[in-house]
Amino acid sequence: MKTRREVLMSALAATAALPKGVCDCHTHIFGEESRFPFAPVRGYTPPPATPVEMRALHEAMGVERVVIVTPSVYGTDNAATLWGMKERGRSARGIAVIDERTSARDLSAMDRAGVRGIRVNLTNAGIADPAVTRERFSAAIARLRSMRGWHLQLNVGLGVLAALKPLVLESPVPVVFDHMCGASAARGVADQAGMADLLEMLRSGKAYVKVTNRFLSTTRVAEAPLVGEVLRANAERVLWGTDWPHPDPAPGKKPTEVSPFTRLDDAGMLARLVQNVPDERMRRGVLVENPARLYGF
Repeated sequence: MKTRREVLMSALAATAALPKGVCDCHTHIFGEESRFPFAPVRGYTPPPATPVEMRALHEAMGVERVVIVTPSVYGTDNAATLWGMKERGRSARGIAVIDERTSARDLSAMDRAGVRGIRVNLTNAGIADPAVTRERFSAAIARLRSMRGWHLQLNVGLGVLAALKPLVLESPVPVVFDHMCGASAARGVADQAGMADLLEMLRSGKAYVKVTNRFLSTTRVAEAPLVGEVLRANAERVLWGTDWPHPDPAPGKKPTEVSPFTRLDDAGMLARLVQNVPDERMRRGVLVENPARLYGF
């Protein structure tokens, strides 16, 4: 396992071929629990991961912009995300989690802070019922209608995409799918129900998909059929993110026990992506132009 210094040093090798303005479109910030308390019901308990640590990694990698996403452990408390955005300044945008208690005033305040969307996280909630998924989707869209420049981010599995597709194609706002909807990196479209639906939504221009480093770490990009498939479907709707600091419930740990982060070579994953997307225009689109368009940088 690489030390933090080794990870940062290896990041330097990934910067040479990067265009200016690269955006890491999926990160999380975790503060000390005394300052940023976790939701009582949660799937795991992470250690701290601060804006200072994230900035150090990004500076070493040559990443200039970031999108910070409120993780499931905070429920609808977006304070840690807003803290991270404030510390990062104008180069940061955020994705919040809300519920029916979130007021219009709250949304306006988050908009001024740089939040550009809301996240509906059904995967971590263990929800795979298409009817419930459609209901949550429609409720979120209703809240977004008054928020100019915002979009809906979904953490859902492939199995519900067929039920969601008609709603996505009619959505008044862009829809972003997290983490390739949990697809297997090594399997193709025909072997995974829902992948054809995802590609259709990408082609329509109404949906984006995030290819995150956890997905890329499972195989070489050039050998991952699905990376090529989403790029061919619509490279203008593909985003990249580290998913730093890679939170996960550790095996055998109770939800209230601290689970260490998974160690990934984020710089190596970015370098691999750059090397295996040889088209300079496409690479710039995924890393710079697509995020700029969606998040308003």
